[in-house]
Amino acid sequence: MDVPVKPAALDAALAAAADRLEEKVVAWRRDFHAHPELGNREVRTAAIVAEHLKALGFDEVREKVAVTGVVGILKGGLPGPVVALRADMDGLPVKEEVDVPFASKVTAEWNGQQCGVMHACGHDAHTAILMGVAEMLAGLRAQIAGTVVFLFQPAEEMPPVGEEGGAELMVKEGCLLDPKVDAVFGLHVTAIQHTGVIGYRSGPLMASADPFRVFIRGTQTHGAQPWRGVDPIVVGAQVVMGLQTIVSRSMNITKEPSVVTVGVFQGGVRNNIIPDEVKLEGTVRAFDEGQRGQIQAHVRRITEMISAAGGAKAHVHFDRGYPVTVNHPGLTGWSVPTLERVAGKGSVREVDKVCGAEDFAFFQQAVPGFFYFVGCTPPERDLATIAPNHSPRFYVDEACLKVGLKTLATLAVDWLAANA
Repeated sequence: MDVPVKPAALDAALAAAADRLEEKVVAWRRDFHAHPELGNREVRTAAIVAEHLKALGFDEVREKVAVTGVVGILKGGLPGPVVALRADMDGLPVKEEVDVPFASKVTAEWNGQQCGVMHACGHDAHTAILMGVAEMLAGLRAQIAGTVVFLFQPAEEMPPVGEEGGAELMVKEGCLLDPKVDAVFGLHVTAIQHTGVIGYRSGPLMASADPFRVFIRGTQTHGAQPWRGVDPIVVGAQVVMGLQTIVSRSMNITKEPSVVTVGVFQGGVRNNIIPDEVKLEGTVRAFDEGQRGQIQAHVRRITEMISAAGGAKAHVHFDRGYPVTVNHPGLTGWSVPTLERVAGKGSVREVDKVCGAEDFAFFQQAVPGFFYFVGCTPPERDLATIAPNHSPRFYVDEACLKVGLKTLATLAVDWLAANA
């Protein structure tokens, strides 16, 4: 009969497995980095992942989940609950500028345009880490008290326009239901922390992200006779300024921060013609679901009323984006001592909220979840000048891979043992 081993012995086994697998994980990461694939197009990556899980003797390997996702089921030798571990697989439409032998030369079509493709956010590292964790836990499955569900997710960086995808579609297709997952863990490499440093935060960690488009309709006229029409450019400029009062005057900033940004202002084709219409595009970021809805209502009201006051008509369209990434307080409190035991107490730090968004939030809306950051910038580099995630110069110090291996595997094993 299989019996559980003491935590110290299991820690040693996991550490030895991480040491043994580090070189293999680095090779996987470099291969994925040289062959990035965009959201809902991760065919090659998914095939490599699925074959790996099958070779490890997983109890079940499901393919083509949420278009190109892979779900692996590993049942331990002891009875217990179910925990899920997640890695995202997709790259970004970014042309790489990092001088490494395995730099991406891939090009592809993204929403109708040809572009370079790069793992500019570290998803190649996440996929390689979770493949390594799969091998670590498969080798220790007799001592695992419960079941581990491995979620290899496509399209975290959004699917192409007109397609569903990502964590939301995985949840919709039941990836957390068979078997029923009790908790989910995920990690993300980040350039704003040095290698070896773990960042976490209880409660709201990353913002919601809701893109919006505004169309303001005026009346076209000659630029020399503006009184004969309605200038949507002037109205649009007033709308942009009006939107900046939402956070400063309408939100309770003592509760949570928020951001309203207009990133696109398009209108007109000639210097002496006032156009019929302008288009604005922007994004709303919030750390509270209630404030998220309030901000959207303010955007509509301010845009429509300013436009009406200027004699124009406005249409506001919001795309429902990612929810707030909220770390379950109880699960976070439980996870920190494990992270400190594995990475060292001085290396585990509470971090500020991050205005970037992450669709891991959809998993956290279904079950308690904990998401944390793994630093990937070499210790000798200055964090103030380092290229951030999503930059064409984003660089991953591969020493971070073993940190990810050890922390993610230990969180899963410890949580199963604690809740068996």
